[in-house]
Amino acid sequence: MGFAETFKALSDPVRREILLLLKDQTLSAGEIAKHFKMTQATVSYHLSKLKQADLIFENKYKNYIYYELNTSVLEEVILWLSQFGGDNNEK
Repeated sequence: MGFAETFKALSDPVRREILLLLKDQTLSAGEIAKHFKMTQATVSYHLSKLKQADLIFENKYKNYIYYELNTSVLEEVILWLSQFGGDNNEK
């Protein structure tokens, strides 16, 4: 997946909040939905967009789907962005 899809997915504050929820734990869609005042369908839409951008993984266990953060994509974005920072003394 390219940076355009990744940045588009990251542009939404709800999706960024979902990523923060998944930072330390794997959660089901229902567990994620409990943190928001929106329908289950809306949460599923946001999860779909995050999945399309490869920012999250989906794992099926019994009757549930669990989501977890894909840190490799985030690390790639951070690495790319870090090129624009650096020491101000370098010229």
